[in-house]
Amino acid sequence: MKRNIGLWQIFGFAVTAFVGTLLHFLYDWLGEAVWIAPFSGINESTWEHMKLLFWPMFIFAIIQSFFFKDRDDFWCIKLRGILLGIALIPILFYTYNGVIGTSPDWINIIIFFISAAASYIYEMRLFNKNTIICKSPKIPIALLCFIALLFTVFTFATPQIGIFKDPLTGVFGI
Repeated sequence: MKRNIGLWQIFGFAVTAFVGTLLHFLYDWLGEAVWIAPFSGINESTWEHMKLLFWPMFIFAIIQSFFFKDRDDFWCIKLRGILLGIALIPILFYTYNGVIGTSPDWINIIIFFISAAASYIYEMRLFNKNTIICKSPKIPIALLCFIALLFTVFTFATPQIGIFKDPLTGVFGI
């Protein structure tokens, strides 16, 4: 499995789907423990669902990077894939809600899985094309760390805008 990109991407999707689903419930299961809040869903806002995709993909990318050290484009591809996934969640959610007017839980779950699958498929295509020129892997790593910081900070200091609002309770953040 060291170099089979397709297997890595399938495994990454499986890990992201499983861990993201687990993270959805972990905050409540641990009695609303503050230490898990930056990584786990603390409410049903769109932002929190984006966080459920980001953390498993980012951590999986860190692990995967040890096996792809010779790929200069690795972190540029991972940044693009993760950005695609976290962008698709609000795009699909708000599009669906705008058309139908409501969003049952099963649709939200499908949106999460579609976003994860699209991310890993997109990354696999970029890996196979081998056309991405990544001048410095430090830039995408820094951007991913910045996104991680935003997910952490906005868990506790939540902006009062719609993407952060829990549609069930009307609460922002913790």
